[in-house]
Amino acid sequence: MLVSFQNHNRKYKLSHSDRPDPENVVLENGQVACTANQVLEALEALGVEQQTFTHEPLFTVEEAQTVKYKDPGAHTKNLFLRNKKGRMFLAVIAHDRTVDLRALRDKLQLTGGHFAFGSTDRMAKFLGVVPGSVSPLAVINDHGRKVQIIVDQSLLQEEWIYLHPCRNTHSTRIRTADLLKVLDAWDHPATVVTFDA
Repeated sequence: MLVSFQNHNRKYKLSHSDRPDPENVVLENGQVACTANQVLEALEALGVEQQTFTHEPLFTVEEAQTVKYKDPGAHTKNLFLRNKKGRMFLAVIAHDRTVDLRALRDKLQLTGGHFAFGSTDRMAKFLGVVPGSVSPLAVINDHGRKVQIIVDQSLLQEEWIYLHPCRNTHSTRIRTADLLKVLDAWDHPATVVTFDA
C-alpha cells in the first residue's frame, strides 16, 4: 500500500547539490541501483506485509522525526561504516540512541583499525543510495555481499519498523521480524548486537 502525505508544519530543505542524483546511481558491477518501486516489488515477492508512505525528502534523523505516522513503529538511524581494511558495515540503531564506535568494534571483535564513516561514493557503489536514504533495505543492491548488517538488539523489541526503501522520499513500515527474514533472503544475515555497555 502506498500513501502520500505532506507535513505542512515545517520547511523542507529541497536543495542538496552535494548529493548525487539518486535516480542515476551506478553500482560497482555497472548495474543501475534499484528504485523504491523495485524494492517494494522485491518485498512483495517475499510475501512481506508493508505499508509505504511518500513524503518530502528527509535528509536527517531530526527531519524524519517531524513526520508523524498513524501507526506505531520504530524509527532508526543507519550508520554506514568502514574500517582501515576496507570492510564495510551498516549499523541499524534506534533513532534516539548514541553509539560508541570503538566499543562497537571491540564488541564485534574486529581487527583492521577504527571505524570511520563510509564515503558518499562508496555508499553509492555498494548500497546504491545517497546520503539520507540509507537503510538495511539498501542491501538489495549489494550483489557482492560486501556490507555486513549490524542491528541494535533493542529494535527487535519493536513489532514494526519504518525504513527508507532506497529513497528518502518514501518510508516503508514492515514487521521487524520480517526485516530479518528479508536480510536472510538477500544473503545479508544480520548480526544482532546489544549496544548498551
